[in-house]
Amino acid sequence: MTTILLKLAGPLQSYGVDSHFETRQTQRYPSKSAMIGIIAASLGLHRDQDDEIQVLNQLDFVVRIDQPGELLRDFHTANAIKKDGKPNRTYVSHRYYLQDAIFIIAISGSEVLMQKVSKALKSPYFQPFMGRRSLPLNSDFFMGEVEEAPVTVLKNLEWQASKWYQKKNKNISQLDLYADANLLDSGETLMPRDRVMSFSQQKRQHGFRPVKHIRISVIKKEISTTHDVFSVLEGGL
Repeated sequence: MTTILLKLAGPLQSYGVDSHFETRQTQRYPSKSAMIGIIAASLGLHRDQDDEIQVLNQLDFVVRIDQPGELLRDFHTANAIKKDGKPNRTYVSHRYYLQDAIFIIAISGSEVLMQKVSKALKSPYFQPFMGRRSLPLNSDFFMGEVEEAPVTVLKNLEWQASKWYQKKNKNISQLDLYADANLLDSGETLMPRDRVMSFSQQKRQHGFRPVKHIRISVIKKEISTTHDVFSVLEGGL
């Protein structure tokens, strides 16, 4: 079984699964529909290609929260203008983001589909982004491919949080993991509206998807606590 590992670690991210009108919420971890959107864009699919996009629901999806980040609210005002150029009304919106968060995604599926997905993620057709067009992917987004089940991979993968976060949170012993319900035998069951039916702007629609939540032991790597100001000069003198 081939599993692709991905890292979402931009300064700002946003994954809305329950946003309405002028309030644009974000979930506290990446949704499967957001990842399907990234893959669909990378494959060059258009929003109205429902049949092709719905095939991506078959992918096994697991996300691990390595660094939860902080919730940020962005306050917006925008003026609506009439056809004659005069102001009509002012819209006020609240947009929520996750700042300084790091998530590790593991996805797997049939070999044929995984080959297409892997190639597309390495060389995307359309520009993918982390929930909103203004939030591009980080440069180390594609971590690699391994021949293990997605849950197993994330249970054995070292903690990927920033060094400063690991130093500040040395007492953390467990990480949150959310997976397609069929991939776990135990855990808390959730039902987010996160199954992609259509990305079309005319009939955007999502169905419910069973998810299980567990906590797994964190595998820590040794973090140096010393600071050698002359280390950058090695080999230069």
